[in-house]
Amino acid sequence: MSEKKPVVLVTGASGFVGRHLTPALARAGWSVRRAVRSPKGIDDEVVVGSIGPETGWQAALEGADAVVHLAARVHHTREKNADQIYRDVNIAGTLHLARCAVAAGVRQFIFVSTVLVHGRSNDRRAPFSEDDVLTPRGLYGLSKAEAEAGLKTLARDNDMNISVIRPPLIYGAGAKGNFALLTRAVDLGLPLPFGAIRNHRAFLAVQNLSSFILHRLGRPDPVSNFEIFLVADREQVSTAEFIAHLAKASGKHPRLFAVPPALLGAVLKMIGRQNTRDSLIGSLELNISKALATGWQPLVSLDEGLHLALSSQDT
Repeated sequence: MSEKKPVVLVTGASGFVGRHLTPALARAGWSVRRAVRSPKGIDDEVVVGSIGPETGWQAALEGADAVVHLAARVHHTREKNADQIYRDVNIAGTLHLARCAVAAGVRQFIFVSTVLVHGRSNDRRAPFSEDDVLTPRGLYGLSKAEAEAGLKTLARDNDMNISVIRPPLIYGAGAKGNFALLTRAVDLGLPLPFGAIRNHRAFLAVQNLSSFILHRLGRPDPVSNFEIFLVADREQVSTAEFIAHLAKASGKHPRLFAVPPALLGAVLKMIGRQNTRDSLIGSLELNISKALATGWQPLVSLDEGLHLALSSQDT
């Protein structure tokens, strides 16, 4: 008789990261249960509706060995009652799921947070590390920081092993946001005014995030049941260098021209794009030594990750 596969419940399974992670989990021998808001006709899906403080998780968690919580409210900060919605989904929804997981006897819980709990840049400071005092920015960063704090309190009173992962910008096939915008600009051959930027920023290939999640699922910490990890590619490069690598992966020539960073930053600030200014001009360096000390190694390099992102492949 074959040994029963361990069961992992993945929230946000139909999102960008989830579409990469779930097949990687299946290949690694996990039986994947996909939590979805509405029926999508996917094998092993379980419909839970909207995530919040009253979501019914009992059926989804029955017999589960682990949970990977990807689902979150992200890009809707200007909608009506946004603050309450972010609190209901990202804080109350996360903590309710974790408490239900404890009650169901789940052994491991992985929460994908965000590097924004540290702020948007660390210009003129050391790379961010897990022990830094948090300075979260925006509704998303604030809500993730509060959810982390709640999970830490929960871990003190229970045996479930909780891992918090704080990723920077995640790129890969199907990624949206700034990565999609840069990819489109490079593909169209648009001139980009970032040639003079000499910052250092961390990025994370979705394959590397998936591999770290798999690594943690296979190696729960025997000493502490609550751990936080900063996870990124080994290469931490400037915005200009990232665009050059992106162009190389797409077989294009990067059309970069130099505008003084101070001038570019002033223009972005003047037009109300301070967040864009921080993302393009500011530095965001991460100390990933704690993740590496677990024995994990990034699965792909920056160039390999970008090639996979543009060729719509996975590893």
